[in-house]
This record gives sequence, structure tokens and C-alpha cells, in this order.
Amino acid sequence: MKLKNYLFAVLSIAITSAFFSCKKDGSKGTSNEIAATIELSGDQAISDNTNADAEYILNEAAVNNNFAGNTPTGITSTLNILDCPIFTVSTGAFPKTISIDFAGGCISNGITRSGVINIVLSDSLRKSGSVATMTFDNYYVDGFKKEGTITWTNTSQPGTKSWTRQCTDGKITAPGGRFWLHNGTQTVVQTEGISTPFNLLDDVFTTTGTATVTNSAGVSRTAEITSALEKKVLCDNIDKGTIKISGPNHYAIIDYGDGSCDHEATISVDGSNPVTFLLR
Repeated sequence: MKLKNYLFAVLSIAITSAFFSCKKDGSKGTSNEIAATIELSGDQAISDNTNADAEYILNEAAVNNNFAGNTPTGITSTLNILDCPIFTVSTGAFPKTISIDFAGGCISNGITRSGVINIVLSDSLRKSGSVATMTFDNYYVDGFKKEGTITWTNTSQPGTKSWTRQCTDGKITAPGGRFWLHNGTQTVVQTEGISTPFNLLDDVFTTTGTATVTNSAGVSRTAEITSALEKKVLCDNIDKGTIKISGPNHYAIIDYGDGSCDHEATISVDGSNPVTFLLR
């Protein structure tokens, strides 16, 4: 999955004020809860997209190094992310231990990555039952530090390509030091590009599932994908689908649109009129 520009859901003071202006009870507690829900909605969006970026790197590594499970024919089409880092892989049979070292900074497809991604791959990536476990060593993407473990398990059946994606002990630290935690299990299904396994650029994926996002103060929200998220490899951002971020008394809905490749989404709180914001 491509993530050329991160979905940095920066909700401005003006947007937040628009929501608060609808609340007439003057409750500081209500305002604080809504503010936390809005902030954590953006944080969850960033978490989802950094996971998607890592997944694309895994796919490109498998295709470029014949770990995908098919014998290449014709032209391999990727985003060429791995032209930049130092790539090493263990010798011999599976499991394979893979290191992708972006060193002190490496720009690919407009994104600056640094640090190391470590992957343990149990078998060919597209073989049903194979497991890829990814960890991160001082790894940054456009200044955001990514930590935790992501485990992909291939659940494909004849005629379908699918995976479960489990994020454990996930942590994102933003430039400036603010951080949040995220955990969850999602199902990823490839809906287009299955017949061209070595052309990653025509791939389209949908994601469903739930997650939990927690800020540094220990405030948590649950995130449920209420309409499958669609991510075209050639789109900069998630281009379709909805997520519901639920708090104890209030909720937010992020709507990514109708499938068009753009940089806009909307957010609404408690059924209020949607407010458009930029996906950065």
C-alpha cells in the first residue's frame, strides 16, 4: 500500500471551535472529552496509515526478492522504495530474517524514512498460513517515530487474497514529543490487482476491524471501521470508508469520501454537520 503523503489529520482550532459552539451546556468536562475524541481520531488515522506504509514496504520486499510465492514473469512494477535503503536477508530456507536499513535518512517516493525495519518471514508472503512479523529500530517516517510489533498472517483462500494485521504495543511519537499508543486487529483484503501479482501499482485493498488508541494521559478511545476503508496503491491517502471513534459519552465519525484520490475527509461529532479537513 502506498502512502506518499501521510494522512496527518490536523484538526485546526477553527474546526474544534465549530464543534464546541454547538455545545450549550458550558461543561468543561464535555469540551475536554470532545477535544480528546477529535485529537485521538487524528492519531488513529496516522496509526492506520503508518501501518499501511509498512505493509507496502513488506510487499515490495517480497516481490523484489522472490519471497512473494510466485515465479516472476514480465515486468515488476513497484514504488522503488527499496532502491534507497540497505537491504539484507538471511541465507538458506525459510524462515527469512530481513533487515531494511534506511540509515540516517532516505527519501523514497517523497517520504523521508530513517532507522531500521526488521522482518521475520515464515514462508512465501502469498502462501496461505505464512506469517510476517515486523519490528522497528529507531524508525522514523517524516519525523514520526514508529514502535511496536505488526504481525501479518496470510488467510487467503483460492481466488482471494487476505491477511489479518495485528498491531501490538504500537506507539507513535510525533515531532515535538507528543505520543500515543495503538493496538488492534484488522482484516485486509485485496480487491484489485490479484491477477498481476508483480505489478503492485494496480493493487487496491480494503480494511475492516477495530483498534484502541490511547494518549499520553491514559485517555483511550475505541476505533471501529463501520464501512470498509479502501486504499488504492496509487492514491496518496485512504480514499473511501468510515471510522467511528467512540468515547464514554460522545463519538466522532471520519468519512474518507467516495473513492476519489484526493486530500480531503470529513469529521462529525455526535451526528453534527460534517466538517471538511485536509489529509496531509
